[in-house]
Amino acid sequence: MTVPTHAASRASGRLSAPTDAAQQAPTRASLISARISLGRVFAGESANYFLLTGVTLFMVVFGLVMVLSSSSVDSHSNGDSFFARFLNQGLYALIGVPIMLLASRIPASFWKWAAWPALLGASALQLLVIATPLGSDNGTGYNQNWLKIGPVVFQPSEAIKIAMILWMGMFIARKQDRLAQWKYGLLPVVLVMTVAIGLVLAGGDLGTTSIMVAIVLGALFFAGIPLRQLLTTGVIAVGAALLFAVTRANRMERILGFLHPSAADPMSTGWQIEQSNFALAHGSLIGVGLGNSESKWNWLPAASTDFIFSIIGEELGLLGGIVVLLLFILLAICFIRIMNATTDPFARVVTGAVMVWLVGQGLVNIGVVLGLLPVLGVPLPLISAGGTALISSLFAIGVVLSFTRAPSTSLTGVPRKGAMR
Repeated sequence: MTVPTHAASRASGRLSAPTDAAQQAPTRASLISARISLGRVFAGESANYFLLTGVTLFMVVFGLVMVLSSSSVDSHSNGDSFFARFLNQGLYALIGVPIMLLASRIPASFWKWAAWPALLGASALQLLVIATPLGSDNGTGYNQNWLKIGPVVFQPSEAIKIAMILWMGMFIARKQDRLAQWKYGLLPVVLVMTVAIGLVLAGGDLGTTSIMVAIVLGALFFAGIPLRQLLTTGVIAVGAALLFAVTRANRMERILGFLHPSAADPMSTGWQIEQSNFALAHGSLIGVGLGNSESKWNWLPAASTDFIFSIIGEELGLLGGIVVLLLFILLAICFIRIMNATTDPFARVVTGAVMVWLVGQGLVNIGVVLGLLPVLGVPLPLISAGGTALISSLFAIGVVLSFTRAPSTSLTGVPRKGAMR
């Protein structure tokens, strides 16, 4: 007896169904496994981890948008495409963000071990800047703060910042019970940090040096150094900075232009600040619109780097400037939450020093743009164009993120569920 054709087809379908399911099973299993593996990567992360990561990534993306807007004309004027500087910055971000996430997976014990090698290595690179033909001013005509090895150009001073922070955290954690005695706590820190900062100062970069001094003072403050010792150190540091500032004519011009802006030469010293003021005034409350800045048309020098806040104020207005300030405030809140969540002195000092670096430098940059401080030549962290600065900032944030994952320093002070073991 023959089976009807339609019946045979149904029978064939019933027989082939298990075969199809068997073929799809490995694919479904691999997808489920991938989701589970990705979930496990972030399963034990704290709220602080996600908050700091989210704020950082938002600032990086915001910075890329503003670099694209502020640098397009300048890039074209230099013979490149309109997107040249933006693409470079995007490449640095693609390098820096994975570095941040990788650093966040490394335990704090490694950073303690790496403190001395990092400081010696970064100092050796800076020594090449000031003592060999590899050092460069990168076309600025002022500070010799770049190391040029073939097509690669970077600033070792940014690496020194991170190494300084790790070293101070390691040293202070070891000397926690003797910090009140200046010869065991303050003196060794000042001696070692003076050598590191002196190498950068030898290149003539007063702006970076000022930030490094602030980092040291911030680390000492969060370490619990007696206030009298801290104030004495601060007064000496400020005095040394002022003495160094008056030794070069271009720095004196900047200082005099800040103290007497009406007397500054509008075609030299006062040009940048004057154009910055025009940009901010043009932006008014809500700005002229993203991409519509007039100052970026070769009127404002360093529009995508040190004075990118001026372009933000012009295109996004006062409201855009307030948003940037709020982002740095939120960044500071993230760091403070992490500091309050740990009892490890190493984590507290490193986190506090990174906060002073990034938030403090951001406020200094904005202060310069607003005419509240002399021109120091420091970028706006995570936002301004600059590869070395972006990667080093993201790396430092990655180190701080690693403290939020340690089981002994969790948010509540007790090991959290799902923490690393």
